[in-house]
Amino acid sequence: MAGPETTIRKHSKTKPEVQSEDNPDPAHVALCLDIIESLWRQESTPSVASGEKPLDGLIRTVLSQNTNDLNRDRAYERLRRLYPTWEDVLEAEIKEIAEAIKSAGISNIKAGRIKTILETVEDVFGKLNLDEMKEWDYIRARDFLQNLPGVGPKTAACVLLFNLDMPAFPVDTHVSRVSRRIGWFPPSASAESIQASLEEIIPPKRHLGAHLNLILHGKNICRSRKPECARCPIRHLCLTGKETAGS
Repeated sequence: MAGPETTIRKHSKTKPEVQSEDNPDPAHVALCLDIIESLWRQESTPSVASGEKPLDGLIRTVLSQNTNDLNRDRAYERLRRLYPTWEDVLEAEIKEIAEAIKSAGISNIKAGRIKTILETVEDVFGKLNLDEMKEWDYIRARDFLQNLPGVGPKTAACVLLFNLDMPAFPVDTHVSRVSRRIGWFPPSASAESIQASLEEIIPPKRHLGAHLNLILHGKNICRSRKPECARCPIRHLCLTGKETAGS
């Protein structure tokens, strides 16, 4: 499926040094990703993707906002248990949907968004199914998703990457933290600007694996509190790692 026509800059063959410019060096990014991938071994292969239908993935991702994976999954499973089809959810009252997804937090807001999303999908496609979007081009799919209530760049990117097999680079708290600590982006960089930059720099075929590996690295080594720089395999390439070693 055709993705965005993005020209990926070729990686330099010279060994990149630690850098902290606003626009990260593609060679430095590629080397860090190579090392992180060798540690966590998540590759950009179809078997890694979620396998969920696009509409299922979209609703699950909306539920994931401002909560953890456990609460998201509890809410999604309860919603589908009480309302087995999306038609059932569409027919339910917002307060009933909110009660079903209570464990995901801000349930009244999310319930309203889910209801409107389902109404929009039915209006556009004539059914509660987004599979047709797999035949769309990237720009059309991204714009449609981001025009839905509560769907920003990160949520849209998750659906594009995991459910529509399109190049996108969701930036969550782990990806943001690791990217800033390495020195690819300044501390003030927004998640949206990081996402746009990484989507341009990282070849589309690597988006899935790189996204998953950065998350695993953030969860297990480059944690929010007490990052384990001493055992990080990219500490010699990382701005924070260099500072920690010199302290």
